[in-house]
Amino acid sequence: MNGPPGRLHRSCCRLGGGTRGDSKTEPEKSLGASENTVYIGRKNVMNYVLAVVTQFNQGHEQVNVKARGQSISRAVDVTQIAKSRFFPEMRVENVELGTESFTDESGRPSKVSTIHITVAKQ
Repeated sequence: MNGPPGRLHRSCCRLGGGTRGDSKTEPEKSLGASENTVYIGRKNVMNYVLAVVTQFNQGHEQVNVKARGQSISRAVDVTQIAKSRFFPEMRVENVELGTESFTDESGRPSKVSTIHITVAKQ
């Protein structure tokens, strides 16, 4: 694999379904994905804000926002924009930080930071 060391290849288990969109890949489905989970990837922040708003408008009381690596700051932005512009009554119920280990395509062990933010309407 060519490219800078430590970077994930597009086909790796990165949250956000690759570089093209939100579709869930098989590794993501095995992570315990539920219908009220928004995986943050490389798209525009407002696309993910819209996904959070849609989940609440469909009747979900809680929405999970998950991201890995460089998308972590985007996940925080998504929750804050959703709260400030659309749901001032929304609250952050839980934030979980973690690290996932995996082996990249060249066989080297790698680690990536993760965040799982649970937000709810009051």
